[in-house]
Amino acid sequence: MISVKKLNSKQRKGEVKPLNSNEAVAEAVKDADVDVVAAYPITPQTIVVETLAELIGNGELNAEMIHVESEHSALSAVIGASAVGARVFTATASQGLALMHEVLHITSGLRLPVVMSVAMRALSAPISIFNDQSDIMNQRNTGWITIIASSAQEAYDSILQAYKIAENPKVLLPVMVSYDGYVLSHTIERVETVGKSVVEEYIPKKVTWNTLNVKDPITMGTITSPEYYYEFKYAQERALEESLSVIKNADEEFERLYGRSYGIIEGYKIEDAEVALLATSSYYTNLKVATDLARKEGLKVGTIKLRVFRPFPREELYSMIKDLQVLGVIDRAIAFGQKPSGPIANDIASALQYKKDKPIIQSIIAGIGQRRMLIEDFVKLYRMLVKNMNEKKFYEESIFYGVKGIEF
Repeated sequence: MISVKKLNSKQRKGEVKPLNSNEAVAEAVKDADVDVVAAYPITPQTIVVETLAELIGNGELNAEMIHVESEHSALSAVIGASAVGARVFTATASQGLALMHEVLHITSGLRLPVVMSVAMRALSAPISIFNDQSDIMNQRNTGWITIIASSAQEAYDSILQAYKIAENPKVLLPVMVSYDGYVLSHTIERVETVGKSVVEEYIPKKVTWNTLNVKDPITMGTITSPEYYYEFKYAQERALEESLSVIKNADEEFERLYGRSYGIIEGYKIEDAEVALLATSSYYTNLKVATDLARKEGLKVGTIKLRVFRPFPREELYSMIKDLQVLGVIDRAIAFGQKPSGPIANDIASALQYKKDKPIIQSIIAGIGQRRMLIEDFVKLYRMLVKNMNEKKFYEESIFYGVKGIEF
């Protein structure tokens, strides 16, 4: 849960700047004193690496910028740099993230603390340069910790937290910080930056992972026989599952130093709610407004923001939703051929399958290709879910809200 409190004597007051989320990410990479950046331009993330190139060019960031011919090579380049002990960063979106798919598995399998930002964008075909979350949902099983930010401030803070998490010896896994393309990537907000003192206070540079060193040679990523491969993947899975406590601690320490925290999930007016809508990223802000409007109509509703998507926070989510009657889950991606068709909705249904007290899960697909969703649309969804609850009417398949010619 985002918590901005009055700073105490031990907390640091930063510099306030007008930044969009892309620029905020670049500022965080600069403040983290990253050693190597590699990226290939793709809308809508290009501003991130353009800004980093300017910061390197004017001497504000002492880093090596590697120009590559594809996103596949960009991630490969930072893998090599991380493998020799550098703090690294890359950024991408959409088709670029899809092109990285092979190397995403390699990064997590090598247990390298790579940090990457993703300005989420729809996948082709047909070509869409606009926002949805198809890109990161397609990568949900690649072994990366995945954080979804809902503001430029959260994007900035989450990049700094990502290095804290990834480089923890108990984790040593890559972290993906995602945010909505255009809606957040190109929208200027008030952002308080910490400055480079964060490296000394919060994320001191220390190589905590296995590296290639001629004085102490090891082999990384070699071919592995059936006698050992399974154990490597099991260890990777355990590290991802157990990283949740490290994510919590990193967020709590960030609050102690800088006065801001975000938690794993956040609820709004959920305590007495019968019906709730769960969403990610920028939808959450409008959902809170819609919640207030629906409450004025007498509807006992609330909303939930999922911030940490991988590892999936099963118990944290369950504790928040167990007293609900209905939970509508808004996905901005389609799990094709699966019924229901919402990837997050299916994750939640799977996580709750053995729980006795659980709400009805209603999958809702919305905002595909940045199809407009207004506050009034969220209010309509609340009305529909409350009506269906009272009539005990639910849809086993996903509600494709906003498709022309389809009414619910």
